[in-house]
Amino acid sequence: MKTLVVYSTLTGNTKKVAEAVASVLPECDLMPVEEAPASVEGYDFVALGYWVDRGLPDQKARTWLEGVKNAKLAFFGTLGAWPDSDHAKECMARGEAMALEPERGNAVYGSWLCQGKIDPKILEVMAKMAGNVHPMTPERRARIEEAAKHPDENDCLRAQEFFRTVLEKVK
Repeated sequence: MKTLVVYSTLTGNTKKVAEAVASVLPECDLMPVEEAPASVEGYDFVALGYWVDRGLPDQKARTWLEGVKNAKLAFFGTLGAWPDSDHAKECMARGEAMALEPERGNAVYGSWLCQGKIDPKILEVMAKMAGNVHPMTPERRARIEEAAKHPDENDCLRAQEFFRTVLEKVK
C-alpha cells in the first residue's frame, strides 16, 4: 500500500502532526502542499493536514484539494479552538465536504483535529477587527494560552492512533 501525507503549515504545528502521521503509514511519501503532486494517482491512501483558517482548510490546502480526484482520504488539522468544540467539528465537516463533491469520486475515511498555537500576526488582525468581533475575554485568553502548548506529544500519539484505525478501514 502506497500512501501520501500532504500538509500545509503556518507555524509548524501541522508539519509536526504530519510527521507523526507519516511515521505510522506504509510506504509513505511526506511533503508540504507546495511540493505535492497535482495528481494522487498511484497512491492507495492520502492524508491531508491543514491549519484551520476562518473555519476552513487554509487556502493552500484548499487549492491543492480542489485537484484531488478518485482518492481515499482522511484529514488532520490544527486550530486554536478547542478540538472537541462544535466549531471544530464544523471546520472538519467543511473540509470533508470539499473532497466529497460527487463528481470528484473521492472517499473520506474521517478527520482528526488538535489544538495548535495561533500565529501572533493572526491574533493582531483579530484584535483590530471592526466591532471587536473577537474580544479578549478571560475564557478566550485561557484557550489561546492552552493552544500555545500544542500540538504536544500526546496529540501526536492520538493522531497516530487515529490513522492506524483509518488504515484498517482503507485496507
